[in-house]
Amino acid sequence: MTQASDREFVEFVVKSIVNHPESVEVSRTVDEMGVLLTLKVHPEDMALVIGRHGATAKSIRSLARIIGLRNHARVNFRIAEPEGGMGPRSNRTAKEVEDMVSELNA
Repeated sequence: MTQASDREFVEFVVKSIVNHPESVEVSRTVDEMGVLLTLKVHPEDMALVIGRHGATAKSIRSLARIIGLRNHARVNFRIAEPEGGMGPRSNRTAKEVEDMVSELNA
């Protein structure tokens, strides 16, 4: 196996999951702590990569570590936050939220 097989593996898995595979980028850096794989995806695909309660991201991280063990390397996996932060957020005021809750309770 080549040194970058961990990067290629993560890239293959993520491209199989997302809706915008052309936007998937996996960078690989090596330092004294081991190998760091950093994943960048289209903002719309963040939820698919992270999964419910982070389950998908944890699974990808585990698989990357297993590939690293086979190559005698410590592999860490991180997902880069897309430009603009955590995605679109609601601009509702506290009063609007309270009104919605009271309507639901009525």
